Amino acid sequence: MNTPLATRAPAVLVLEDGRTFTGRAYGHRGETVGEAVFCTAMTGYQETLTDPSYHRQVVVMTSPHVGNTGWNDEDDESSRIWVSGYVVRDPAIRPSNWRSQRTLEDELDSQGVVGICDIDTRALTRHLRERGAMRVGIFSGEAARMPSAHLVERVTSAPLMKGAALAQEVSTDETYVVPAVGEKRFTVAAVDLGIKAMTPQLMSEHGIEVHVVPADASFSDITSIEGLDGVFFSNGPGDPATADHEVGVLREVLAAGIPFFGICFGNQLLGRALGFGTYKLKYGHRGINQPVMDRTTGKVEVTAHNHGFAVDAPLDKDTDTEFGTARVSHVCLNDDVVEGLELRSDAGELTAFSVQYHPEAAAGPHDAAYLFDRFVTLLENNQKVGA
Repeated sequence: MNTPLATRAPAVLVLEDGRTFTGRAYGHRGETVGEAVFCTAMTGYQETLTDPSYHRQVVVMTSPHVGNTGWNDEDDESSRIWVSGYVVRDPAIRPSNWRSQRTLEDELDSQGVVGICDIDTRALTRHLRERGAMRVGIFSGEAARMPSAHLVERVTSAPLMKGAALAQEVSTDETYVVPAVGEKRFTVAAVDLGIKAMTPQLMSEHGIEVHVVPADASFSDITSIEGLDGVFFSNGPGDPATADHEVGVLREVLAAGIPFFGICFGNQLLGRALGFGTYKLKYGHRGINQPVMDRTTGKVEVTAHNHGFAVDAPLDKDTDTEFGTARVSHVCLNDDVVEGLELRSDAGELTAFSVQYHPEAAAGPHDAAYLFDRFVTLLENNQKVGA
C-alpha cells in the first residue's frame, strides 16, 4: 500500500479535551479509540506494536519517519498487533531493509489497525506532555466526515485506563513450555500478564525451562509444576490496582520463600504485594532511551520502557514488610520514579526483585541484560540453601 499522501483518504484525530488534528488515513480505514500515549523510540516499531503492554492504547511515534525497515515474520513479540491505533508523521513510501517481507502499512491494514499520518506529531506530543495521557479517537474515510461533537462524544464514552483490568485479556489460555537451551539448570513458572516472546527466550538461554502459565493461575497451579525453582511475573497492560488475584498469588509465593523476579507490571504487583501503593503517571514512560540508575551498583543504564503506572515507595529508606526488608533498587533519573524493587530476608539474602522497565528489549538497549544473570544467581543461591 504505497499510496501518495496527497491522494489518501482524509483522517482526523480527536482528543477527549476537544483538540483535533487533521491528516491522512494510514493503515486500516475506519475508526478506533484508546488512550493516547507517545513513544520516543526511533527504532523497533515492530516490537512496540506487538507488545501486549500496549493493549487499548493509541501510540504516537515521536520519531518522524516510520516504516523504513518494513515488516518481517521474525521480530514479533506476540501473535498479533495489540495497539488500538497508530500515529505517525511521515510514513515510509517503501521499506528498505533486506529482512523486510512487506510494508508496515500493509501489516496494519491486514490486522485492522486504524492509523493516521501527515499530522504534527511534535505538537501532539507536547499537548500530551502538558495535559497528560488521555483518551483519543482516530477516524478515517467516511468516519472522518462525522460532526466534531459526535466524534468527541465517541472518544469520551471510551473506558479509562485507570481502573482497567486487562492482563487476562492478553494472557495465554493454556500453559506452554519453553525448553531450556542446552543443559537444563532450573524450572521457572512465568505468569503471563502480557509476556513478550523474548522474555522466556532469554531465560531459556540461561538454562531455564520456562512454564508460561495464564494470568488466572492459582498458587497451587504454580507449585504443582515439577521441580519448581522460581516464579516470574511478566509485563502487561492495565491498572495494577485491579490485579487483586495476581497480587494474592504473589503474596503466597513470597510467604513460601520461592525466588521471584518481575518485569514492568510484575514490578508494580511486587510493590502491591509488599504493601506499597501504585499511581498513574501523568504521561508515562515509553521508549528505548530512558536513563535508570541501578542503586545496587551505581551504574546508569539506558533502558526500554512502557508503563503508565508506577509504585509509590520511599526512595530514602528501607521498608519492613511481613516478608522481609524492601527497598527501591532502581530509580529513573528524569523524574525519580521507582524503577525497581528488591526484597531481602532478615539474614540479608536477596529473595525477590523486580524492575519497571524491559531488560529483554530486542530492538532496544542491552544495558539491563545482566538482570537475567541476577535471577540465575538468585535461583542458584536458593538451591544451595535448600540442599
